[in-house]
Amino acid sequence: MDFRTIIQIPRSDIPVTHSSRILLLGSCFSTHMGQQLLQHKFRIDMNPFGILYNPFSISRAIGRLLKAIPFSEADLVYHNGLYHSLMHHGDFSDVDVHTCLQKINDRFEHAAGKIRHITHFFITFGTARAYRWGESGDIVGNCHQIPADRFIPVRLSVEKIVEEWISVIVSIKKENPHARFLFTVSPVRHWKEGAHENQLNKSILHLAIDTLQQYFPDEVRYFPAYELMMDELRDYRFYGNDMMHPSSQATAYIWERFSETFFLEETRSINAEWAQIRNGLDHRPLHPESASFAAFKAALSHKLEVFAARNPEISCEEERNLLQSK
Repeated sequence: MDFRTIIQIPRSDIPVTHSSRILLLGSCFSTHMGQQLLQHKFRIDMNPFGILYNPFSISRAIGRLLKAIPFSEADLVYHNGLYHSLMHHGDFSDVDVHTCLQKINDRFEHAAGKIRHITHFFITFGTARAYRWGESGDIVGNCHQIPADRFIPVRLSVEKIVEEWISVIVSIKKENPHARFLFTVSPVRHWKEGAHENQLNKSILHLAIDTLQQYFPDEVRYFPAYELMMDELRDYRFYGNDMMHPSSQATAYIWERFSETFFLEETRSINAEWAQIRNGLDHRPLHPESASFAAFKAALSHKLEVFAARNPEISCEEERNLLQSK
Protein backbone atom coordinates (compact mmCIF):
# COMPACT_ATOMS: atom_id res chain seq x y z
CA MET A 1 0.00 0.00 0.00
CA ASP A 2 1.31 3.44 -0.96
CA PHE A 3 0.75 6.16 1.62
CA ARG A 4 1.62 9.16 -0.52
CA THR A 5 0.72 10.62 -3.89
CA ILE A 6 3.54 10.53 -6.43
CA ILE A 7 3.83 13.37 -8.93
CA GLN A 8 4.32 11.92 -12.40
CA ILE A 9 6.81 14.12 -14.27
CA PRO A 10 7.56 13.23 -17.89
CA ARG A 11 11.14 13.37 -19.12
CA SER A 12 11.66 16.83 -20.59
CA ASP A 13 12.35 17.25 -24.28
CA ILE A 14 14.58 20.20 -23.35
CA PRO A 15 17.57 18.50 -21.73
CA VAL A 16 20.15 20.25 -19.60
CA THR A 17 23.76 19.15 -20.14
CA HIS A 18 27.19 20.23 -18.97
CA SER A 19 27.51 22.16 -22.23
CA SER A 20 24.44 24.24 -21.37
CA ARG A 21 24.83 27.82 -20.22
CA ILE A 22 22.31 28.39 -17.46
CA LEU A 23 21.03 31.56 -15.81
CA LEU A 24 18.95 31.11 -12.66
CA LEU A 25 16.77 33.97 -11.49
CA GLY A 26 14.14 34.26 -8.80
CA SER A 27 13.42 33.19 -5.26
CA CYS A 28 15.69 31.43 -2.78
CA PHE A 29 14.61 28.11 -4.29
CA SER A 30 16.44 29.04 -7.50
CA THR A 31 19.54 29.53 -5.35
CA HIS A 32 19.15 26.03 -3.88
CA MET A 33 18.92 24.50 -7.36
CA GLY A 34 21.78 26.68 -8.56
CA GLN A 35 24.02 25.45 -5.78
CA GLN A 36 23.28 21.87 -6.76
CA LEU A 37 24.06 22.61 -10.41
CA LEU A 38 27.27 24.35 -9.39
CA GLN A 39 28.37 21.41 -7.24
CA HIS A 40 27.83 19.14 -10.23
CA LYS A 41 30.00 21.34 -12.47
CA PHE A 42 27.32 22.88 -14.67
CA ARG A 43 28.03 26.28 -16.20
CA ILE A 44 25.70 28.64 -14.41
CA ASP A 45 25.13 32.21 -13.37
CA MET A 46 22.87 32.61 -10.37
CA ASN A 47 20.77 35.57 -9.23
CA PRO A 48 23.02 38.48 -10.28
CA PHE A 49 20.53 40.84 -8.58
CA GLY A 50 20.20 38.63 -5.52
CA ILE A 51 17.00 36.85 -4.59
CA LEU A 52 13.90 38.22 -6.34
CA TYR A 53 10.35 37.06 -5.70
CA ASN A 54 7.80 38.54 -8.09
CA PRO A 55 7.68 38.07 -11.89
CA PHE A 56 8.04 41.77 -12.70
CA SER A 57 11.21 42.22 -10.65
CA ILE A 58 12.74 39.25 -12.44
CA SER A 59 11.68 40.53 -15.87
CA ARG A 60 13.08 44.00 -15.11
CA ALA A 61 16.38 42.42 -14.14
CA ILE A 62 16.57 40.55 -17.45
CA GLY A 63 15.62 43.68 -19.37
CA ARG A 64 18.38 45.66 -17.69
CA LEU A 65 20.91 42.93 -18.45
CA LEU A 66 19.92 42.89 -22.12
CA LYS A 67 20.32 46.67 -22.34
CA ALA A 68 23.61 46.46 -20.39
CA ILE A 69 22.92 49.78 -18.65
CA PRO A 70 25.10 50.00 -15.52
CA PHE A 71 23.77 51.43 -12.28
CA SER A 72 24.52 54.92 -11.00
CA GLU A 73 23.97 56.80 -7.77
CA ALA A 74 20.61 57.97 -9.15
CA ASP A 75 19.43 54.34 -8.96
CA LEU A 76 20.04 54.15 -5.21
CA VAL A 77 18.06 55.18 -2.16
CA TYR A 78 19.50 55.98 1.25
CA HIS A 79 17.80 54.55 4.32
CA ASN A 80 18.86 53.67 7.83
CA GLY A 81 22.54 54.38 7.20
CA LEU A 82 22.78 52.28 4.04
CA TYR A 83 22.60 52.80 0.29
CA HIS A 84 20.20 50.40 -1.43
CA SER A 85 19.10 49.50 -4.93
CA LEU A 86 15.37 48.79 -5.10
CA MET A 87 16.12 46.28 -7.87
CA HIS A 88 18.55 44.31 -5.71
CA HIS A 89 18.63 42.15 -2.63
CA GLY A 90 20.06 43.63 0.56
CA ASP A 91 23.32 41.72 0.03
CA PHE A 92 24.35 44.57 -2.29
CA SER A 93 23.57 47.38 0.17
CA ASP A 94 26.43 49.24 1.83
CA VAL A 95 27.23 52.19 4.06
CA ASP A 96 29.39 53.62 1.27
CA VAL A 97 27.74 54.65 -1.99
CA HIS A 98 30.78 53.80 -4.12
CA THR A 99 31.18 50.35 -2.56
CA CYS A 100 27.48 49.69 -3.07
CA LEU A 101 27.68 50.63 -6.75
CA GLN A 102 30.86 48.65 -7.26
CA LYS A 103 29.27 45.49 -5.84
CA ILE A 104 26.19 46.01 -7.99
CA ASN A 105 28.01 46.83 -11.23
CA ASP A 106 30.75 44.20 -10.91
CA ARG A 107 28.10 41.53 -10.60
CA PHE A 108 25.93 43.17 -13.26
CA GLU A 109 28.70 43.42 -15.86
CA HIS A 110 29.61 39.78 -15.35
CA ALA A 111 26.02 38.67 -16.01
CA ALA A 112 25.35 41.14 -18.83
CA GLY A 113 28.37 39.84 -20.69
CA LYS A 114 26.92 36.33 -20.68
CA ILE A 115 23.20 36.81 -21.17
CA ARG A 116 23.19 36.59 -24.96
CA HIS A 117 24.85 33.17 -24.75
CA ILE A 118 22.49 31.66 -22.17
CA THR A 119 20.85 28.47 -23.43
CA HIS A 120 18.59 27.81 -20.44
CA PHE A 121 16.83 30.41 -18.31
CA PHE A 122 15.71 28.80 -15.04
CA ILE A 123 13.06 31.12 -13.58
CA THR A 124 11.46 30.66 -10.16
CA PHE A 125 8.44 32.81 -9.34
CA GLY A 126 7.86 33.22 -5.61
CA THR A 127 4.71 35.32 -5.31
CA ALA A 128 2.35 37.51 -7.32
CA ARG A 129 2.42 39.99 -4.45
CA ALA A 130 4.53 43.02 -5.34
CA TYR A 131 5.23 46.57 -4.18
CA ARG A 132 5.43 49.75 -6.22
CA TRP A 133 7.82 52.50 -5.17
CA GLY A 134 5.59 55.46 -4.42
CA GLU A 135 7.90 58.00 -6.05
CA SER A 136 8.10 56.32 -9.46
CA GLY A 137 5.45 53.61 -9.58
CA ASP A 138 8.10 51.02 -10.43
CA ILE A 139 7.77 47.56 -8.94
CA VAL A 140 10.69 46.91 -6.62
CA GLY A 141 12.69 43.79 -5.97
CA ASN A 142 13.22 44.52 -2.29
CA CYS A 143 11.75 47.03 0.16
CA HIS A 144 14.87 47.10 2.40
CA GLN A 145 12.73 47.75 5.51
CA ILE A 146 11.87 51.22 4.22
CA PRO A 147 8.57 52.42 5.79
CA ALA A 148 5.55 50.76 4.19
CA ASP A 149 3.81 54.06 3.44
CA ARG A 150 6.39 54.73 0.72
CA PHE A 151 5.18 51.69 -1.25
CA ILE A 152 1.93 50.68 -2.91
CA PRO A 153 1.13 46.95 -2.52
CA VAL A 154 -0.28 45.24 -5.61
CA ARG A 155 -1.30 41.77 -6.66
CA LEU A 156 -0.05 41.10 -10.18
CA SER A 157 -2.64 39.63 -12.52
CA VAL A 158 -2.23 36.63 -14.79
CA GLU A 159 -2.75 38.86 -17.82
CA LYS A 160 -0.10 41.40 -16.80
CA ILE A 161 2.46 38.71 -15.98
CA VAL A 162 1.86 36.97 -19.30
CA GLU A 163 2.06 40.23 -21.24
CA GLU A 164 5.31 41.15 -19.51
CA TRP A 165 6.94 37.77 -20.03
CA ILE A 166 5.90 37.44 -23.66
CA SER A 167 7.85 40.64 -24.22
CA VAL A 168 10.85 39.30 -22.26
CA ILE A 169 10.95 35.97 -24.09
CA VAL A 170 10.57 37.62 -27.50
CA SER A 171 13.42 40.03 -26.65
CA ILE A 172 15.70 37.20 -25.59
CA LYS A 173 14.87 35.11 -28.64
CA LYS A 174 15.81 38.00 -30.91
CA GLU A 175 19.29 37.83 -29.39
CA ASN A 176 19.41 34.04 -29.03
CA PRO A 177 16.81 32.02 -30.97
CA HIS A 178 17.92 28.80 -29.26
CA ALA A 179 17.24 29.98 -25.70
CA ARG A 180 14.88 27.84 -23.62
CA PHE A 181 12.94 28.72 -20.47
CA LEU A 182 12.35 26.43 -17.50
CA PHE A 183 9.81 27.89 -15.08
CA THR A 184 8.89 26.77 -11.61
CA VAL A 185 6.87 28.13 -8.70
CA SER A 186 8.75 28.32 -5.44
CA PRO A 187 7.64 25.73 -2.88
CA VAL A 188 8.27 28.31 -0.15
CA ARG A 189 4.97 29.66 1.15
CA HIS A 190 4.65 33.43 1.57
CA TRP A 191 2.77 33.55 4.85
CA LYS A 192 3.01 37.26 5.66
CA GLU A 193 -0.33 38.05 4.03
CA GLY A 194 -1.96 34.84 5.26
CA ALA A 195 -2.73 31.35 3.97
CA HIS A 196 -5.50 32.36 1.57
CA GLU A 197 -3.49 35.18 0.00
CA ASN A 198 -0.55 32.81 -0.43
CA GLN A 199 -2.74 30.35 -2.33
CA LEU A 200 -4.17 33.08 -4.53
CA ASN A 201 -0.70 34.32 -5.40
CA LYS A 202 0.64 30.86 -6.16
CA SER A 203 -2.42 30.15 -8.33
CA ILE A 204 -1.80 33.31 -10.35
CA LEU A 205 1.79 32.22 -10.97
CA HIS A 206 0.71 28.75 -12.08
CA LEU A 207 -1.87 30.15 -14.50
CA ALA A 208 0.62 32.65 -15.92
CA ILE A 209 3.25 29.98 -16.56
CA ASP A 210 0.67 27.67 -18.11
CA THR A 211 -0.38 30.45 -20.48
CA LEU A 212 3.24 31.12 -21.41
CA GLN A 213 3.63 27.44 -22.27
CA GLN A 214 0.72 27.79 -24.67
CA TYR A 215 2.27 30.87 -26.29
CA PHE A 216 5.71 29.26 -26.55
CA PRO A 217 5.15 25.49 -26.86
CA ASP A 218 8.68 24.83 -28.11
CA GLU A 219 10.57 27.05 -25.69
CA VAL A 220 8.81 27.03 -22.30
CA ARG A 221 8.61 24.15 -19.83
CA TYR A 222 7.35 23.86 -16.25
CA PHE A 223 8.90 21.89 -13.40
CA PRO A 224 6.48 21.12 -10.54
CA ALA A 225 8.64 21.92 -7.51
CA TYR A 226 5.65 23.43 -5.72
CA GLU A 227 3.54 20.32 -6.30
CA LEU A 228 6.34 18.04 -5.12
CA MET A 229 6.53 19.94 -1.85
CA MET A 230 2.79 20.26 -1.31
CA ASP A 231 1.92 16.64 -2.17
CA GLU A 232 4.82 14.21 -2.04
CA LEU A 233 6.56 16.04 0.82
CA ARG A 234 3.56 17.43 2.68
CA ASP A 235 4.80 16.19 6.08
CA TYR A 236 6.33 18.92 8.28
CA ARG A 237 9.45 16.82 8.78
CA PHE A 238 10.40 17.99 5.28
CA TYR A 239 10.37 21.65 6.34
CA GLY A 240 12.97 23.80 8.05
CA ASN A 241 12.59 25.26 11.51
CA ASP A 242 10.43 28.10 10.20
CA MET A 243 7.93 25.56 8.81
CA MET A 244 7.96 27.46 5.51
CA HIS A 245 11.20 26.61 3.71
CA PRO A 246 12.01 23.10 2.48
CA SER A 247 14.52 21.21 4.58
CA SER A 248 17.84 20.09 3.12
CA GLN A 249 16.34 16.61 2.73
CA ALA A 250 13.39 18.01 0.77
CA THR A 251 15.68 20.10 -1.43
CA ALA A 252 17.80 17.03 -2.15
CA TYR A 253 14.70 15.07 -3.16
CA ILE A 254 13.45 17.84 -5.45
CA TRP A 255 16.94 17.93 -7.00
CA GLU A 256 16.67 14.19 -7.68
CA ARG A 257 13.36 14.70 -9.45
CA PHE A 258 14.82 17.65 -11.38
CA SER A 259 17.70 15.41 -12.46
CA GLU A 260 15.32 12.70 -13.64
CA THR A 261 13.36 15.27 -15.63
CA PHE A 262 16.06 17.29 -17.37
CA PHE A 263 19.23 15.17 -17.45
CA LEU A 264 20.04 12.57 -20.07
CA GLU A 265 21.59 9.30 -18.89
CA GLU A 266 25.00 10.53 -20.03
CA THR A 267 24.64 13.66 -17.89
CA ARG A 268 23.56 11.66 -14.86
CA SER A 269 26.53 9.35 -15.35
CA ILE A 270 28.88 12.35 -15.40
CA ASN A 271 27.23 13.63 -12.21
CA ALA A 272 27.75 10.29 -10.47
CA GLU A 273 31.40 10.15 -11.52
CA TRP A 274 31.97 13.71 -10.37
CA ALA A 275 30.31 13.01 -7.01
CA GLN A 276 32.98 10.40 -6.29
CA ILE A 277 35.75 12.86 -7.13
CA ARG A 278 34.12 15.60 -5.06
CA ASN A 279 33.84 13.26 -2.08
CA GLY A 280 37.54 12.55 -2.40
CA LEU A 281 38.35 16.25 -2.53
CA ASP A 282 36.27 16.80 0.62
CA HIS A 283 38.27 14.18 2.51
CA ARG A 284 40.18 15.55 5.51
CA PRO A 285 43.12 13.27 6.39
CA LEU A 286 44.22 12.72 9.96
CA HIS A 287 47.82 12.33 8.80
CA PRO A 288 48.40 14.38 5.62
CA GLU A 289 52.12 13.51 5.57
CA SER A 290 51.52 9.76 5.52
CA ALA A 291 52.34 7.49 2.60
CA SER A 292 48.75 6.28 2.48
CA PHE A 293 47.44 9.80 1.93
CA ALA A 294 50.06 10.41 -0.75
CA ALA A 295 48.78 7.31 -2.55
CA PHE A 296 45.19 8.52 -2.07
CA LYS A 297 46.08 11.90 -3.62
CA ALA A 298 47.82 10.26 -6.56
CA ALA A 299 44.82 8.03 -7.27
CA LEU A 300 42.42 10.95 -6.95
CA SER A 301 44.58 13.10 -9.23
CA HIS A 302 44.50 10.34 -11.84
CA LYS A 303 40.70 10.13 -11.58
CA LEU A 304 40.46 13.90 -11.98
CA GLU A 305 42.65 13.96 -15.08
CA VAL A 306 40.76 11.09 -16.69
CA PHE A 307 37.48 12.88 -15.96
CA ALA A 308 38.80 16.18 -17.37
CA ALA A 309 40.07 14.52 -20.55
CA ARG A 310 36.75 12.77 -21.08
CA ASN A 311 34.72 15.93 -20.40
CA PRO A 312 36.59 18.89 -21.93
CA GLU A 313 33.56 21.17 -21.53
CA ILE A 314 33.98 20.97 -17.73
CA SER A 315 36.72 23.05 -16.12
CA CYS A 316 38.62 21.22 -13.38
CA GLU A 317 41.31 23.82 -12.73
CA GLU A 318 39.93 24.80 -9.32
CA GLU A 319 39.94 21.17 -8.21
CA ARG A 320 43.50 20.64 -9.47
CA ASN A 321 44.65 23.58 -7.38
CA LEU A 322 42.72 22.33 -4.37
CA LEU A 323 44.28 18.88 -4.65
CA GLN A 324 47.77 20.32 -4.97
CA SER A 325 47.24 22.39 -1.82
CA LYS A 326 46.37 19.36 0.30
